[in-house]
Amino acid sequence: MDEQSVNAFDRIVDDAVARMRDITDAAASERPAPGKWSRKEIVGHLIDSAANNQTRFVRAQLQDDLIFPGYDQDAWVRAQRYNEQPWREIVETWRTYNRHVAVIMRATPEQEANRPRARHNLQDIGFQPLPAGAAATLDFLMRDYVVHLQHHLRQIFR
Repeated sequence: MDEQSVNAFDRIVDDAVARMRDITDAAASERPAPGKWSRKEIVGHLIDSAANNQTRFVRAQLQDDLIFPGYDQDAWVRAQRYNEQPWREIVETWRTYNRHVAVIMRATPEQEANRPRARHNLQDIGFQPLPAGAAATLDFLMRDYVVHLQHHLRQIFR
């Protein structure tokens, strides 16, 4: 991603953290409906997404395709019991992880970010699925990560 886009990503994270700090632990634990994630669980899912995408962004620079394992997001959230953790700690972990993701985005050479890959599984793991057979780039995957993050931030601040 270009510097301007990464700077915009940093601002999204900073603004979200400032708003999250105004949410109480009790409010962050509430589920909007049975079977729906609480705010803590949504941010926990975003931590899991950061962890998975951090490795994807690095691996993509070292391989010729964009084929990565997926993960069972509900099982990850359940296994880590985010709803039982302190809200401020979850928020700080999310902030710190995304700071590192931004470092990777900035460090990725432009030619590597924009190198087309014929082989990918972004139709399966992408938030905005890219059809199989369509050329994919690491830049697309990075931007998709930001769009996914923004989608969940809208849920948090509903």
